[in-house]
Amino acid sequence: MFLALRELRFARGRFTLMGIVIALIAVLVVLLSGLSSGLVNDGVSGLKAMPATAFAFDKGTITDNAFSRSLVDSQQLQMWKKAQGVDKAEPLGVSIVNGTTDVGKQVDLTLFGIEPAGFLEPSVSSGSTVGNDLGGIVVSETAKSEGIKLGSVVTLDRIGLKLTVVGFTEGQATFGHVDVAYLPIDTWRLIASNTARPGAPTAEQIASLEYRYSSVVAIQAPSRTDLAAVDATAGTMTMSHTEAFNASPGYEAETMTLTMIQVFLYAICALVVGAFFTVWTIQRKGDIAILRAVGSSRGYLLRDSMAQAAILLIGFTAIGVAVGVGFGALMPAAMPFDLEAGPIGLASILTITLGLIGAALAVIRISRIDPLTALGGQR
Repeated sequence: MFLALRELRFARGRFTLMGIVIALIAVLVVLLSGLSSGLVNDGVSGLKAMPATAFAFDKGTITDNAFSRSLVDSQQLQMWKKAQGVDKAEPLGVSIVNGTTDVGKQVDLTLFGIEPAGFLEPSVSSGSTVGNDLGGIVVSETAKSEGIKLGSVVTLDRIGLKLTVVGFTEGQATFGHVDVAYLPIDTWRLIASNTARPGAPTAEQIASLEYRYSSVVAIQAPSRTDLAAVDATAGTMTMSHTEAFNASPGYEAETMTLTMIQVFLYAICALVVGAFFTVWTIQRKGDIAILRAVGSSRGYLLRDSMAQAAILLIGFTAIGVAVGVGFGALMPAAMPFDLEAGPIGLASILTITLGLIGAALAVIRISRIDPLTALGGQR
């Protein structure tokens, strides 16, 4: 550490410039991490909040945007309810609609049709749960920014069906970057069957409804349950809770794009740090040769150089993370951006680790320096 600290003080200008580059990379990594978390929450927070372990789609459904493409009938639903090893199975209807509030504000909503008092029913921060109110909806907390409040009436475009806001979820509940509205599955079926009439839904309309489909079957089952066997019998295909995220609109494309950018940033960090220490090692070749000639071991010099890289990486990554968190706090509310400790910590560790790998590949040449040859080359 003695040599490493001496060199950091002696060449503080060069090390500071290198540190600024590392800090800027850390800032970008934090901002991308926050944007990635924000897009995930904005895209599938409604699904993430569900206590389901898996979702069963109709067999052969294209996985891209599968929630909107799939239709599961009542027979398939009953097979899942009676399947061995399955604790609970409930229908879930999913559709995205446009509507207008009672104050003339146009809104987009993702309708989640659920069984009242079922395990899919969300907890509410205010108001009441879905219950048996055929025209009642529980909407995402974030819908308040659209001017929606308890008692607001949303009229669906083209069909004129009126839905009244009876509650708000605890926290964000969105799907496909659209606020979720939970409503009874029978009301969702009324809408999906194109038989809804203008005004609030009535019990008579529900009673005359012959449409018994849902988008998917939400499942609660232990991990050991053979879901594939039930799929074969029911004519469905099952995705785990997290796998189902890819079935939401645009989720896979967004996350893959951001992941690719982050991977390139990590690679750039390793290459930049490696290039810096390669040049630095070449410039110190004579000094290293003298140290080797007076008895310093290769291990000592390698440890010293790696300690130097670690001080640089840890110090300036911490500065970059702090600046990135500060910028993140200033992001506008309309931007899907969430600062989460887990992803930021992982991104910081990867930045430091890959930077150390790049530095290690560069300073390994220290072990190959022959003191007599190097000293001879200085004449």
